Amino acid sequence: MAREATTATAGRTDNTLRLRDGRRLGYAEYGDPGGRPLFYFHGYPDSRLGARLAHEDAARRGVRVIAFDRPGFGLSDFKRGRTIGDWTADVAEAADELGIERFAVIGISGGGPYAAACAAKIPHRLTSAAIVSGLAPLNVRAATAGMSRWNRLTIPILRRLPWLLPAIARLLMWLFAQGLRRWPDRVLRLLSRSAPASDKAILAKPEIWAAMKEDFAEAFRQGSRGAAWELVLYLRPWDFRLEDISVDVHLWQGETDNVIPASMGRYLAQTIPNCQARFYPDEGHLLVVDRMEEIQSALFP
Repeated sequence: MAREATTATAGRTDNTLRLRDGRRLGYAEYGDPGGRPLFYFHGYPDSRLGARLAHEDAARRGVRVIAFDRPGFGLSDFKRGRTIGDWTADVAEAADELGIERFAVIGISGGGPYAAACAAKIPHRLTSAAIVSGLAPLNVRAATAGMSRWNRLTIPILRRLPWLLPAIARLLMWLFAQGLRRWPDRVLRLLSRSAPASDKAILAKPEIWAAMKEDFAEAFRQGSRGAAWELVLYLRPWDFRLEDISVDVHLWQGETDNVIPASMGRYLAQTIPNCQARFYPDEGHLLVVDRMEEIQSALFP
């Protein structure tokens, strides 16, 4: 295994390393290059570039943010048949290659299950863990109670048709990728139309809007196969148990989040044994943008 590309400037965004099975793993670095390591797991569909929002706070606090693309996203090669739990082996191998023994992890939105998997399967490598606006298991009724009626009806149907699920996921993500490529602003406006007021205020910032367009485009750099398979994984039972997590997990959740409803945050908080949860009544899915300093302070007191 070998590191293939590095740059020397702050915000080193286009690095790759080669895993033992031959796959490339893409990653970006932000913050303090000599700081305490924080592994950042991006949302869905998203990429390593989403971690740029942590750069300034991390540089001030002496934190080295390392954001990995999951298989099939950005610069990371697709891995056929992977599971959510398989991610922990990639993370541990990457840490070894980077010379990092122990590290903190943070999972944003769809990255939440991957932070939880690390907390469950490689707790000895973690210094702390965080889940922000994080997805909960979709096969648990209590976790999906706050989702839209359409999602609550369609998710059980899709899960009962496992042979059809991959094909549906491929079609949905292909259409989404095509829309982003041709009409990125129109797609983002459509996605944000029903967003709560707090999220709309964040999206009204030109720099945030531009960053999201670039981030989505990077997520689909290799096409839609990675995003399609990840959608399948979200709809299947996870291959680890939240109840088995032994390390402390910090959780942040907005009560007005209409992407990952607060019911998911409450389920995670109740199911993870040592979960320190924070709920914010007037904040939505994008609360990480305004609370990154607070999050890093909790992870690195």
